[in-house]
Amino acid sequence: MSVLTRDEAQTRAELLDVHHYTIELDLTGGDDTFDSRTLIRFAARVDGDTFVELKPAELRTVTLDGHPLDPEALDGNRLALPNLTAGEHELRVDARMRYSRTGEGMHRFTDPTDGETYVYTQLFMDDVQRVFAAFDQPDLKAVFELSVTAPQNWTVLANGITEQTDGVWTAAPTPLISTYLVAVAAGPWHSVRTEHRGLPFGLHCRRSLAPYLEADADELLDVTRACFDRYHEKFDEPYPFDSYDQAFVPEFNAGAMENPGLVTFRDEFVYRSAVTDTERQTRAMVIAHEMAHMWFGDLVTLKWWDDIWLNESFAEYMGYQTLTEATRFSDTWTDFGVTRKSWGYDADQRPSTHPVAPEAVDDTASALLNFDGISYAKGASALRQLVAWLGEKDFLAGINAHFARHKYGNATLADFIDNLAGATDRDVHAWADAWLRTTGVDTLTPRITPGEHGTCALTVDRAGSRPHRIAAGLYDRDLGDDGGQLVLRERLHLDLPHTEANPIGKRPALLLLNDGDLTYAKVRFDPESFETVRKELSGLPEPLTRAVVWNALRDAVRDGELAPAAYLETARAHLPLETDLAVVQGVLAFASTYIADRYLTPEERPAALATLSELCRDLIRRTEDGDNPGLRLIAVRHRIDVAAHPDTIAAWLADGTVPGGPELDPELRWRVLARLAVLGATDEAAIAAELERDPSATGQEGAARCRAALPDPEAKARAWEAMFGSDDLSNYLFTATARGFWQPEQADLVREYVGRYYADAVAVADRRGPAIADAAGRWAFPAHAVDADTLRLGEECLRDADPIPALHRKLVDQLDDLARALRVQRAGEK
Repeated sequence: MSVLTRDEAQTRAELLDVHHYTIELDLTGGDDTFDSRTLIRFAARVDGDTFVELKPAELRTVTLDGHPLDPEALDGNRLALPNLTAGEHELRVDARMRYSRTGEGMHRFTDPTDGETYVYTQLFMDDVQRVFAAFDQPDLKAVFELSVTAPQNWTVLANGITEQTDGVWTAAPTPLISTYLVAVAAGPWHSVRTEHRGLPFGLHCRRSLAPYLEADADELLDVTRACFDRYHEKFDEPYPFDSYDQAFVPEFNAGAMENPGLVTFRDEFVYRSAVTDTERQTRAMVIAHEMAHMWFGDLVTLKWWDDIWLNESFAEYMGYQTLTEATRFSDTWTDFGVTRKSWGYDADQRPSTHPVAPEAVDDTASALLNFDGISYAKGASALRQLVAWLGEKDFLAGINAHFARHKYGNATLADFIDNLAGATDRDVHAWADAWLRTTGVDTLTPRITPGEHGTCALTVDRAGSRPHRIAAGLYDRDLGDDGGQLVLRERLHLDLPHTEANPIGKRPALLLLNDGDLTYAKVRFDPESFETVRKELSGLPEPLTRAVVWNALRDAVRDGELAPAAYLETARAHLPLETDLAVVQGVLAFASTYIADRYLTPEERPAALATLSELCRDLIRRTEDGDNPGLRLIAVRHRIDVAAHPDTIAAWLADGTVPGGPELDPELRWRVLARLAVLGATDEAAIAAELERDPSATGQEGAARCRAALPDPEAKARAWEAMFGSDDLSNYLFTATARGFWQPEQADLVREYVGRYYADAVAVADRRGPAIADAAGRWAFPAHAVDADTLRLGEECLRDADPIPALHRKLVDQLDDLARALRVQRAGEK
């Protein structure tokens, strides 16, 4: 299959003006394929040659202006349209298409709970070609009219309002949109419908999830309405589509997809088990993020994939900011600082880093790799810094000018920067060059120099080239009766680079750069401040401040400047006193996944697990009064994950509850059973019994993970064969199996598979495509095997095996993380 290059797209956009698609889909033909008939009306501006894209199981007929074309002329995914004359044309394509089991194209899923079947599209980047013929690039927008023939008991959702007559569902014509934004979701959905501001709103999920959607429908709709209203206060352009449906769909690869009028979400967001308020906030943020795309991405669309940030960075920033302004979730930037920025920082320090706005993305395969922590988290951080520098009033004025000039069309970075520049006297072009065209993370280090009469001055050393507007927090010790607290004296606002020393009065107990987290940079501490952090971190008054400190400690560990054990000691001392759920979750996740499993040697790991287990026990004891169920749930989850001995968690499973709560719901039961499997304290009979108790899709995934985690050579062989020897696993079952397979406790048992991994991953990626390649690189990689041999084998694979781009990128990142872990371990040995 050929990927579309930037040059080809530009040539085709100069030749064609695409007007209208009429698409007829028939979903009644069986479990493996469906019928797709497409009529494309378009014009050629001059005489020339071009092509249309399609990935069929069978191409039956093609006619151009009534004249048949040879279906055998299809070359991979391209059908040539030679010798076009200037003027109007009609292309008709009749094909049989394959359903997907990997979340790409038209994905088909049968719910094991009740046997009901659902299908939905995910057409992003170039997967529209799996569903219908298209001139598949973002700047050839058109009107789309869809009709879908579906089984009698199904409901069909689409980008516009749908109506049903005799089993055929017809969707209202769309405004001008890009091919990758077309959406269909069909099946016996359970729906919750309402209206807001004259528009139909809907929530949809599988029937087996209906009770859980009903339980959260008020919250979901409240967030949707609040964000919708807030965007209308911010943006001059009204919502540009005729309805707003949100469908929670099974086995979805992304968090969500911004299809106009029909946003699709992974249906894990319909919670079957207890969740924390931070997880509810995350779901609400995704709702806000996808709604922002209705303007950033759908109304105004990037011209080519080098401007991904015009979609994702803006939706990320707007999602967090609007949620803070419009809903009860008023502290979203703490969660962003803990969970999202670290994603950006890590990505930006790998060899695969790229600018937020790269100057050239050569083809669609390369573009797909850029949907990462840089395009989302770093880009959103840059926009937050831009708003701090520019002011929100001018920022919104520039955005609204951008919408007015490019609505229902396409735009570039240059267009956007010009529109911003028109709203301010500041040099936005220079800002864009410094922030959007560069790579890497700046590092800010304070220097405090003594002056006269006990006063001090602050100078900030900057490793990097970007300008920064930051706050420096000066904290003193509380000398009152309570003590143990740090009190903010003032926040000093600084524009960097700034070479002059800033007087700060007497020396503070803690000086914190980037207090408030308004910029994107690593920060360091002066020695006195670092001692304060070690001893008094939990005494800082604001969770966002504490998040900045924890991120700085995390960066110091990764950079080999702070011993992993010292991070654990700090967590042991201060996390039991932490009140913010996002901070607790973020610190525990880093401590267990990275420090215990990778940054400490196998000999040091048992002591780390014991420390984390004691920390979780402290948090569980602290929450016995029931005042903070979210904190207790986090502590219980992590106590299960770090259990070195089975007795306690096995007793919880037998009793169906943790003493004092919570009761073990399906998520916790599968979590316990997975850990017992790792420890060799359960067996196939227990897994089968639990699956009979919970035969849902998530139960199937839980069982797959448990079976792969059993410390038994035959179980490992079966799991490996399922992942790499056959192509039967769906994307979710592949991931579940991979997550169970590698366990640090089982390093000797699975050692032979480390050498097999690279060749088998390359082969399965070649056969099954980017979604499975991503899963194979992300979840099936032997990340626990922190040694020179694993690194050497990976480097040989990259050099000799030519993995497809999606796997190549994942391997580059994993191997860089592995090399970093080796450096951290060696630094700890000195």
